[in-house]
Amino acid sequence: MPRPISRRTLLQGTGAALALPWLEAMSGRSYGAETLSKPPKRVAFLFVPNGVRSDQWNPAKTKDGSFELTPMLEPLKEVKEELTILENLWHKQTVGRNGHWPKVPAWLSGGFVERTSGRDINTGGISVDQVLAAKIGDRTPLPSLELGVDAAYSGVDNVGGGFTRIYGSHIAWRDPHTPVPKEIVPRLAFDRLFRTTSAGPVVSGFNPNQKAVADSLARDDASVLDLVLSDAKDLRRKVGEADQAKLDEYLESVRSVEKRIETALKPQKRWINDGRFDLPRPGPGVPESHPEHVRLMLDIMVLAFWTDTTRISTFMLGNAQTGRNFSFLDGVRGSFHGLSHHRNEEKERQQYEKIVLWHLTQYAYLLDKMRGLDEGGRSLLDNSLVMYGSSIKDGNTHQEEDLPLLLAGQGGGTFKTNRRITADKKTPLCNMYVSLLHHMGVEAESFGDSTGPLKGWS
Repeated sequence: MPRPISRRTLLQGTGAALALPWLEAMSGRSYGAETLSKPPKRVAFLFVPNGVRSDQWNPAKTKDGSFELTPMLEPLKEVKEELTILENLWHKQTVGRNGHWPKVPAWLSGGFVERTSGRDINTGGISVDQVLAAKIGDRTPLPSLELGVDAAYSGVDNVGGGFTRIYGSHIAWRDPHTPVPKEIVPRLAFDRLFRTTSAGPVVSGFNPNQKAVADSLARDDASVLDLVLSDAKDLRRKVGEADQAKLDEYLESVRSVEKRIETALKPQKRWINDGRFDLPRPGPGVPESHPEHVRLMLDIMVLAFWTDTTRISTFMLGNAQTGRNFSFLDGVRGSFHGLSHHRNEEKERQQYEKIVLWHLTQYAYLLDKMRGLDEGGRSLLDNSLVMYGSSIKDGNTHQEEDLPLLLAGQGGGTFKTNRRITADKKTPLCNMYVSLLHHMGVEAESFGDSTGPLKGWS
């Protein structure tokens, strides 16, 4: 019988150390004892800023609950049978607030987001993905995976009502005061799945163009986490008790990353797929091409699900009021946020529509990739629920009602697709989250501002 080997065994090469996946030889127990009997359920949340063209989103009403694709939904024609359209859901507590900043953290929590310049951040609630991570995240090496393409914002939007821009940079919140840093560097996101270093995996959550971050990434065996902890501990000795308490909260959120590393070294009963999903380790830094950047991050999300490294993920396709220029699209000359305020001028509105359609094309790409991967007789998409949407309906007016929301996948084969769920007007989006939590095996009488489970879910 082969001798057991250490879980810490590494495949080492020049300037790199690759952690082995969980192997039978690491415990001496049989292979079957380490694997699940059926594929697990996964949940992903894809956020896009700046809304959609609202008059071209909702399909015409039908008696049988089916739907025809509208102009805004046309990029999804090849995956239509995988979709469920969610209608008339909203967050009441975002009404009358700033058009963007408080609505972003509320998207997955439904809480009342306090106006602050950053000193007293309070989103009013934990995000639903982090509820799932707290309840079932210990079953995988990573409780959850947070991805994005824009570095976190700093400062205050005084023109927009005095809200900290931190609110617009995160949809995942561990508690009302602590955002979960998102990874925007493809290599670092990839490395969190497979790669280990002397300092452990890293979560940058910072602008990779900053010198301190760039120097750390260049060394490849140093962690941005170390930079953060070192600076924060040094600062703690220089501030008063009130600020020390705030720093302690911050350090605790950073320590959560360390806990994830520890979890990754413990054996869990995993689902092992027989097929392959090959994805080469990405190059350093952030790709200059935005389309390449987005596709890489989506592929990494798929890989994380496929390898059962995590079952919960979020992806921000842009921060609130993102100034990203979309001139790589034919006929577009300007930023997403700028063009979303088209004032119904046809030239600007057409450019805005192209950006909206491009984002939906990326969603279609993800769904097609997931449904092409077979596991246990069903596709990866069949075993998942993948939500896509925005925190406002219309980018031009910041409309809060009837948010543009799509749900794809069968959630393990028990959720019906190719339909619409038309709730009563002004139904809390949190009702859907209650139903989703139940679907994932998490008991919850309520969540956020919910009034009960979502009617029509099952």
